[in-house]
Amino acid sequence: MTTPARTERTDPPLAADEATTLVAFLDYHRDTLRLKTEGLTAEQLAQPLAPSTLTLGALLKHVALNEASWFGEVLHGRPMPEPWASADWDADRDWEMTSARDDSPEELRRIMDESVEQARRDIDAALAEGGLEFRSATLSRKEGQTFSLRWILLHMIEEYARHNGHADFLREAVDGVTGE
Repeated sequence: MTTPARTERTDPPLAADEATTLVAFLDYHRDTLRLKTEGLTAEQLAQPLAPSTLTLGALLKHVALNEASWFGEVLHGRPMPEPWASADWDADRDWEMTSARDDSPEELRRIMDESVEQARRDIDAALAEGGLEFRSATLSRKEGQTFSLRWILLHMIEEYARHNGHADFLREAVDGVTGE
């Protein structure tokens, strides 16, 4: 088995255009979650912090689902790819979270990395076509309006930032590692 490369995290630029800044902050938070989960075994990725059932592995799979959903399904109107398309969401509405314990660390990282790479292509396509004002193919369930790419990017930054806070506590409980 080869040792995976350590995640390199780049600070967002201090002065750049809005789109570059938003994408850089999203990448920063994506890499933060990767860093928080590096080097852990399947057992460690499946370890919750009582009383919660949340695990680091579940976070990896959850953010991968969000990448595919927001940038593929909502923004561009594509059907969800596997493994999401065949999941039995009626039987388990948190399938991505509960099924993560059955996935290897390599599989969890592969799912996240593939979702992020596709999301990057989706973001680039939207920026090229309409910039941050590019409108989603799917309407909001609550307001019946389309989302702007700007809104989706900010939402995903918030999603990663919130879950990176969870990852801080989970990682410390798993093996005592703290900080960035």
